[in-house]
Formats: sequence, structure tokens, C-alpha cells
Amino acid sequence: MDKRRILILGGMTEARDLAGRLAERADLAVTLSLAGRTLDPAPQPVPVRTGGFGGAEGLAAYLGSHAIDLLIDATHPFAKQISVNARAASAATGIPLLRLERLGWEEAPGDRWTRVASVSDAITALGETPRRVFLTIGRQEAKVFDAAPQHHYLVRSVDPVDPPLDAPDVEYLLSRGPFAVEDEIALLRAHGIDVIVSKNSGGEATQGKITAARALGLPVLLIERAAVADDHRAETVEDAVRLADHLLASFRKRGV
Repeated sequence: MDKRRILILGGMTEARDLAGRLAERADLAVTLSLAGRTLDPAPQPVPVRTGGFGGAEGLAAYLGSHAIDLLIDATHPFAKQISVNARAASAATGIPLLRLERLGWEEAPGDRWTRVASVSDAITALGETPRRVFLTIGRQEAKVFDAAPQHHYLVRSVDPVDPPLDAPDVEYLLSRGPFAVEDEIALLRAHGIDVIVSKNSGGEATQGKITAARALGLPVLLIERAAVADDHRAETVEDAVRLADHLLASFRKRGV
């Protein structure tokens, strides 16, 4: 059987779940690409390619040289550049692109959210008065908070923040989700946290802090995603599987 080849650009839990679902199919050959920023990534159900492609041109070259039939962008909702490269590579090669992006969290009664457009806006929203901040935006942008050194920061990330912050009052917590609500409540209380800074990444693995903040009446500075219009978009793994089949069938019908 001539298998159809799929490249998944990974970076969130749903990418692994989708890879596992597609790997069960005898008519598909699936490769999962990881950027390699996580030092100890979770085991994956399909062959893994690690590292960058060299921009949109490098990704387009890879798609052509590996006879890829479908490109799936299942990177983190805030991984902007790789998504830009994926759209450009798809346009250059004619290979269809599917974007799997989970929904963000929805505000519920009791939430005290302030929505901001960027990390820098979150820093401004913290204000000048010293606060005890639970910083959960990933390790790559944490250092930007050196711009507001008056605050105490509890920084949680999967891998160490390198270089560390120069702000004088910083604690680091290395941990990988999922995080239970009860554990998050205990953590926030133990550290005397009075505000949370988070990206609106969505998903269940890290939603515990949002629910914990609601239970404790704590404010959350929520960094929202930039709006992007993709032609083929799925919000769940199930929808992605169905849309992948549709795109592969359409691609075949065109005689490619």
C-alpha cells in the first residue's frame, strides 16, 4: 500500500494525541517534528524529527524532499513564527495545511481576569506597587519581567529559565503538568501569591491554576492570542482527524 505521508509540527499535548490516532492507520506514515526546546520531551507514538527547518524555505524543501502529502501545524498557540513558516511553506509547495489549535479558556463567574495583548502589556498591568506574582508563561519570555524588578516572582516552567532573571526576588519551580486544582490552591497559598500572569493557552493540563485563582478570588493577567485566519482549522483532535481525511482525499483527486 502506498501510504500518504503526514508531517505534524508538534508543541502541545494534542499534537501527541493526534499523532497517536493517525499512527493507528495502515494507510498513513506520520512524522512528528519537535523544535527541541524542551530538554526532556515526553515519549511520542510516532517517529520524531527534532530541530528547526531553517525558516519557511527550509520547511518547504523538507516537504518536497520527503514527499509529504499533508502538513499539520499543531504547535503551541503562542508559537507564532513556526505557524507563519508553515503557512508560507504550504503556499509555496501547494501541500495542504491543517491548523490544530485548541480553544482558549472561557471566563466563568468568579473570575477576575484582565485580558492583555502581550507580555509587555502584562508587565505594565502589574503596576508599580510590589506584588507576589505567579509567572506561568514559559521559560523563553520570563526574563522580560526584569523590567519590573519590584515584584516577587514565582516562575514555573518545564525547563530552567536560562539565563535566569536579574530581578532580586525570584523563585523557580520546575514542573510539568497536568496540575490538579487542589495542588494549585495549596501552591498559591504557600507562596502568598496575589496575582497570576498566564498566557491563554487553553487545555486541561494547566487549567488548574485558573480554577484555583477563581476559588481564591485572585486576579489573573491573561495574555491573549493574536487573531489569525487559517483556511483549514480544527479545535479538537477528532475534528483534525476528519479534516485530515478530507484534505488528503482532495489532494489525491487533484492527481498529486
